Amino acid sequence: QVQAVESGGGLVQAGGSLRLSCAASQSIFSMNVMGWYRQGPGKQRELVAGITSGGSTQYADSVKGRFTISRDNAKNTVYLQMNSLKAEDTAVYYCLFPGGRWGQGTQVTVSS
Repeated sequence: QVQAVESGGGLVQAGGSLRLSCAASQSIFSMNVMGWYRQGPGKQRELVAGITSGGSTQYADSVKGRFTISRDNAKNTVYLQMNSLKAEDTAVYYCLFPGGRWGQGTQVTVSS
């Protein structure tokens, strides 16, 4: 069972940037897909970005062009680079691997 630990969240002004990291407890090389999710106040949890073992990516329309998901297999880590942050990006961000479970996530707060 792979465990994930999210980090990198914080308080940032609108227009700023943050990079979130998701460290896995074991190799992510063979994982078919890994994803970042978020849940804002009063909203449903949603998929923000996903990446496959082959490197293909997909993004929610709301973040396309601003966020970039990437992976480093050698470090067993998945990243989410967030640029041009908006107030509506405020949420708890979670990383999920196949067979995993929701963890604590990392809070991202964007001031308007």
